[in-house]
Amino acid sequence: MDLVSIITPCYNSEQFIVETYQSIFNQTYKNWEWIIVDDCSKDNSVELIKSFNDDRVKLFVQDNNQGAAVARNKALDIAKGKYITFIDSDDLWLPNFLETTINYLENNNENLVYTSYKRVDENLNFALNDFIAIDKINRNRILYNCPIPMLTSVYNASEIGIVKFPDVELREDHAMWIDLLERTKYARAIKESLAIYRMRENSVSRNKWNIAIKQYNVYNKYLRMNIIQSSYYTFFWALNGLKKYGKF
Repeated sequence: MDLVSIITPCYNSEQFIVETYQSIFNQTYKNWEWIIVDDCSKDNSVELIKSFNDDRVKLFVQDNNQGAAVARNKALDIAKGKYITFIDSDDLWLPNFLETTINYLENNNENLVYTSYKRVDENLNFALNDFIAIDKINRNRILYNCPIPMLTSVYNASEIGIVKFPDVELREDHAMWIDLLERTKYARAIKESLAIYRMRENSVSRNKWNIAIKQYNVYNKYLRMNIIQSSYYTFFWALNGLKKYGKF
């Protein structure tokens, strides 16, 4: 089994981090390293992570709070795996997530895959119908919205290299996928739901107006599109977001 590097930024996650670890520990694919970068948590997250007593868990604590993108990039600097994947400190994988995704990449000679996932509230109760992964997302398609979640994506870093998160406030994941899809033709989809995403009430992504402004900046400032192009893509990003959450 090739090594998989699992990347997690952590901030005040004592309520969920043990469940997240358990979902990783229970993976049928065992050759992984879990790189956690704690972003100056004020709760007991660090103490809980240290208690796991698992040599595959590598904890690094930031000297000052710098945000999830910086934390993920630090973890990527350390990562040694052939494959890179991500899980936030409050989310979960089903036991066959790593085995299924890596087998897909190897058997189909692909570089990037993601899966469908379940959507629940903080207490793991049903919140929305499963998000179903869309096959063959390319760079042009991903400009309209970002269907590829951190939680269920795996890419082959030995083929396309490590792709860092750019300095794009609150939308660094979308900008990263745009950059990554310049290096490989498609993101391929596995329709089976292999992960569980918690929809938390206090999430920064719940402020849709603020996120819309940041999304516009992805097009206008990061990709250097003009006002018309930036407005065009932001409109479709918002429309697709409404569809994603059953509002349209």
